[in-house]
Amino acid sequence: MSEWIKTGIKVIWLIVLVQWTLSAVFAKRREGPRHALIDLLLYWLPLIVALLLLGPGEWYGHSWLRENFVAHTDRVGMIALAIAVAGGFVACWSRYVLGRNWSLTVQRKQGHQLVQHGPYSIIRHPIYTGLLLLFTGNALIVGDYRAILAVVIVLLSFRLKIRNEETLMAATFGAEYDTYRRRTKALVPFLL
Repeated sequence: MSEWIKTGIKVIWLIVLVQWTLSAVFAKRREGPRHALIDLLLYWLPLIVALLLLGPGEWYGHSWLRENFVAHTDRVGMIALAIAVAGGFVACWSRYVLGRNWSLTVQRKQGHQLVQHGPYSIIRHPIYTGLLLLFTGNALIVGDYRAILAVVIVLLSFRLKIRNEETLMAATFGAEYDTYRRRTKALVPFLL
């Protein structure tokens, strides 16, 4: 696989991380107590493990994790890069539209608003959709079974986080959120 493809995936991750870091400065303050250990275990640890699984192949030696599930060709790399670019775009756009209501963990913000425009008009959790696409594109570029494991870990982590967010949003916005939930899908427009 060409180096420009591998560089491309790194650039996409960098853009997402920089945009999120800069915009986090302006996020609203949280309401209620902070549960740092729970946040670390439920949200951060799975993402860290997934990112480590996508790290250099040398870390995994000659184990089954290093076996290829897809060829390391430029064609696969270009498809993967396109998926990752789409994911990065959706994640950044969704983060921008959510504005000051965004948080890294499940929490109620001061003056919390239910955002229902932009990507949120058809998907309740488009940031997770974007990140899953980004992880999937990255997994195809890596091409090893460890990358599939990384995507599964991220998916399971997001599923738990979505369940917690849905509970919080229903408690915060009541009937308005129930109406919104019936009108939209969680991750994939019109399907899931």
